[in-house]
Amino acid sequence: MGQLEGKVALVTGGTTGIGLAVASRFATEGATVYLTGRRKTALDAAVEAVGAGTVGVQSDVSNLDDLDHLFATIKERSGRLDVVVANAGIADLARLGEITEEHYDRTFDINVKGTVFTVQKALPLLPDGASVIVLASTNASMGIEGMSVYSATKAADRNLARTWAAELAGRGIRVNAISPGPIETPGIRGLGASAQGEPQLADSLAAVIPLGRLGHADEVAAAAVFLASEESSFTTGAELFVDGGLVQV
Repeated sequence: MGQLEGKVALVTGGTTGIGLAVASRFATEGATVYLTGRRKTALDAAVEAVGAGTVGVQSDVSNLDDLDHLFATIKERSGRLDVVVANAGIADLARLGEITEEHYDRTFDINVKGTVFTVQKALPLLPDGASVIVLASTNASMGIEGMSVYSATKAADRNLARTWAAELAGRGIRVNAISPGPIETPGIRGLGASAQGEPQLADSLAAVIPLGRLGHADEVAAAAVFLASEESSFTTGAELFVDGGLVQV
């Protein structure tokens, strides 16, 4: 039996990168997985990749009507939700002088508003003892040029997880954050392209990580399995860094 046998899990932003890796690992560990994405083609491909029993629901986490549809679907099909992984997020480079209102609003709407209302609207489906996992970032603990807005959203996400852990402790619902460091994903490659230096970006990131390399999405997924499973039954309000030692050493 897998570590998540019989559990029902939701992974938002599950069509690529860390989200897809988490969804795949959850399915392997025996969970029924719901995953979301904004683009139907990518969503269909992710559902096929994760495997039988996976349910894809096209959804934008910053759109509350989409979230209502998502949780109505989960309620109708499964009746409960044991694990929520609030993973959906975006990261775009913009130095202070380049930040626009549209950049600010879009980043906060998806990364913070989306997290808040994903977890809020999941509450009626969460049994006592459920697990909520919020994807934060090492950027929340560092000052990275061009990443101020993104980093602010991830600092907010980390604090949301801490506060919700206190609010939901009476029901035994555990809320934890995972803060990945630089992970080899399409998102990292996209940032490199936007900075017109993809290979240089990857090399520069690897050079400052004590383990000397970028992380893999599967390594973040392993941390998510731990926090979703009974192995972490006495862990709540925590921030689990999966960063190769970047902000630890």
